[in-house]
Amino acid sequence: MSFFQFTPAFANPQGSPIRELFPYLSRPGMISLAGGYPSPSLFDQEGLAAAAAQAMTTGATALQYGATEGSPALREQLAAQCQARGIRCSAADMLVTTGSQQGFDLLLRVLIQPGDTVCVETPAYPATLAALRQAGARILSTPVDGDGLDVDALAAMLAALPVAERPKLLYTVPNFSNPCGTLLVQQRRDRLVQLALQYGFVVVEDDPYGELAFTDARPAPVYAAAHQQLGEGENPVVYLSSLSKTVAPGLRVGWMVADPAVLRRCTVAKQTNDLCTSPLAQAVAASYLQSGRYGQAVAKACAEYQRRMLALTEGLKARLGDLVQFVQPAGGMFVWMTFDARIDPQKLFDAAVAANVIFVPGKAFYADNANLHSMRLSFAAPDVAQIEQAVDRLTEAFEKAK
Repeated sequence: MSFFQFTPAFANPQGSPIRELFPYLSRPGMISLAGGYPSPSLFDQEGLAAAAAQAMTTGATALQYGATEGSPALREQLAAQCQARGIRCSAADMLVTTGSQQGFDLLLRVLIQPGDTVCVETPAYPATLAALRQAGARILSTPVDGDGLDVDALAAMLAALPVAERPKLLYTVPNFSNPCGTLLVQQRRDRLVQLALQYGFVVVEDDPYGELAFTDARPAPVYAAAHQQLGEGENPVVYLSSLSKTVAPGLRVGWMVADPAVLRRCTVAKQTNDLCTSPLAQAVAASYLQSGRYGQAVAKACAEYQRRMLALTEGLKARLGDLVQFVQPAGGMFVWMTFDARIDPQKLFDAAVAANVIFVPGKAFYADNANLHSMRLSFAAPDVAQIEQAVDRLTEAFEKAK
């Protein structure tokens, strides 16, 4: 007899398929195209050190418990950043979270009951799928193409569903999505809002990569598109974002912009979760954003990530040709690649590991009906020389897996 009677969601839990690859990363000479890590070489360590020193001048405030909603100074900075993206909001319209992942978890706690239906893009970020499974949600997968979420396919699926099985929530990463790297075009954003209004579901817009655009041609956030259609009415979109990809993941600072009724309930849920996001991390983040260095650091990261992306995609085209297919991303950190059905996926992975290069197999990103002949490649962490070497090693692995 065991004293520990686990809940159904944790009776046989599955860990992150990406983190299960970590043991491979310790091998000498291994080049990782697997983790979605920003490049450590692009962290503004000097600016963050100055921000940390400035944060400590507040005395004990940064070391004490803080308001669950987040520090006023940080929320003012984040609201200004959102306004620059076209999101009409004030500091009162947001909740600071411990990364955007916590924001999504809070939403599931206040909106989703076991058995409720949730739509997700497919392929999708594995942690999103894990959170939905833990919440007991029924997952409906909607395909993605080169222009992002396929809203026509979504509309057809919604029309065919019985009323009782319609989704309560839809989760999307419209800007340079993880894992696909695609950008949802403006027409589809507008159509997505119309579908949300027609069928009565909440859209969760997760936007950790939106600042990492390689050009200035970016559509308005889905949140802004909804506001434009509705005016001052209740907005069905909840906007999530984070400083993890643009400043440093170690800060664990994210935020949520949402209708007041949603914010109030998520704030109460957060009080029983971690009480508040680290006041020290918030103070550092606020000081850093106030310093004016953020824009320069993001511009530097975008330029460098574009160089790395081109090294990867041009190398893959030149070396692998028609064996692989992918859409060249216009921002973010990822390339989603499918490959010829004649290639054995397990042999390919084993050959790649043997050649000291690693990627995330595509099956990790599906709730069901996985395309086994696929993979996610991250170009953010390795430098150009390492990426070129990684392409050589991948080419060798493909040859051995034929």
